Amino acid sequence: MSAAHSAEPGVQAPEASRHVVFSHGQESGPWGRKISALAEVARSEGYLAHSVDYRGIDEPRARVARLVDFCKELTGDLVLVGSSLGGYVAVTSASLLHARGVFLMAPALYMQGLPELRASVLDCPAAVVHGWRDEVVPFEHSVRFAQAYRAALHLLESDHRLHNQIRVIQYLFEYFLIALDLPAIAFE
Repeated sequence: MSAAHSAEPGVQAPEASRHVVFSHGQESGPWGRKISALAEVARSEGYLAHSVDYRGIDEPRARVARLVDFCKELTGDLVLVGSSLGGYVAVTSASLLHARGVFLMAPALYMQGLPELRASVLDCPAAVVHGWRDEVVPFEHSVRFAQAYRAALHLLESDHRLHNQIRVIQYLFEYFLIALDLPAIAFE
């Protein structure tokens, strides 16, 4: 794999047709604390974990193009996970990539300066985790998104980084992945 994206360093790639692809935020990197913690969960549920490296790419559309290009190489089920600007990238790419699900952490949705979301941008189950005390992206943006797309919404006592809630987020992500394997009623 190229430097643009990779499986977690030191992790042997299993033979799998289920993939979780992580998109980090503007101020972080591809294998930060949250992504590394959630990659463990993904692997425990039988997914191969990948993380796209967007460092040096500030333009949201260029990040979307990088994600779409990376995912073209993958076959099988695809779950997108995004944090902050990576959440915007994951949502924007989901229908283009026929994602099976989208898991978002403090997603930079409805932010000034970002292109508007297409009206039917999401056609798969989604879950959103956001901190009540987020100083970067108002939690109300996630409430708006969850209402518009019937996404599961989890508001936690945390800030934008959500670092004090990683254990809880791992449980929520595990539940999300398990629910994707259940009949559609699990998301209704």
